[in-house]
Amino acid sequence: MVMIQYGIAGGEKGMRQAEFGSTGACVRWTEASGGGPARVYLHGLGSASAVYHAHIAAAAALSDRRSLFVDLPGHGISDRPLDFGYTLEEHADAVAAALYSAGVKGAEVVGHSMGGAVAVVLAARRPELVSRLVLAEANLDPDPPRTAGSSGIASYTEEGFVHGGGFTDTLQRVGPLWRATMRLADPTALHRSAIGLVRGTRPTMRRMLQEMTIPRTYLMGELSGELPGREELEASGVTVETVPGAGHNMMFDNPAAFVEAVAARSLLPS
Repeated sequence: MVMIQYGIAGGEKGMRQAEFGSTGACVRWTEASGGGPARVYLHGLGSASAVYHAHIAAAAALSDRRSLFVDLPGHGISDRPLDFGYTLEEHADAVAAALYSAGVKGAEVVGHSMGGAVAVVLAARRPELVSRLVLAEANLDPDPPRTAGSSGIASYTEEGFVHGGGFTDTLQRVGPLWRATMRLADPTALHRSAIGLVRGTRPTMRRMLQEMTIPRTYLMGELSGELPGREELEASGVTVETVPGAGHNMMFDNPAAFVEAVAARSLLPS
C-alpha cells in the first residue's frame, strides 16, 4: 500500500494519504500530534472531519492524544472515484486503509451521523483497529425518516441528483453550516453515500453495535428528541448521554459539553 505524507517537520504531522479501492484513489487526513491511543474523527454526510472536530480535539481535555481527522471518500480532501460504490462497508474499508497506513490500532473513534455508522461498521469488520466508540447521533437503522438529509438526497435518481438539478436544489435547501462543506463534496459520491445510509447494513448497525463488547458511548443532542431503542442499547452496555442545549451538530451547539462527553470514560493514554 502506498502512503505519502506532506508537511512533516519537527514531529508534527500534516496531510497524509493512503490508497483505497482498486484504482489508486486516496483517502486523506490531517493529524495533530499526541500520545496514544489515537483518536480518529469521522464526519457526517456532506461534511469534513477537521471542520467539525479540530476545535474539539484542541480542547485541553483531549489535546494530549494523537488525533486524525479523516475525510471519507468523495468528501473534503479525499479522492472521489466514479467507480466506487460509497457503501458504508466501502467507506469503512477506506478508513481502515488510512489507519493501517498511519500505524494506528486500538483507536478511539469519534463518529458523527454517517461517520458514526461508518465507525460501527469499521469496528465490526476490523476490531483490531477500534478500542472505543463515541457516536454522535449516528445512523443505526436503515430507512431513516423522510425528513432526514440522507433520505431527501436518496429520493433522487443518481442522474437526477448529479445532472438534473438535485444537488443544486439540495444546497439551496440545507442551512449555511451544512452547505459550507456539502458544496465541496462530489455530487455522485454524496448521492451514493446517501443511498448507502438509507440501505443500511445486514446485520443493521444497531445490531452490530449491541453485540460489541468494547466501550461504546452514544450521544444525543437535547434538542433532537428521544433516541429510539434507547433501553435496548443501554441493556447491551452502550452508555447513552445527552448533550444539553444541542441539536444534531452538538460539536458546534455546545462544544464544551461535547468535549466533556468525549473525554468521559476515555481510555488511559499509553
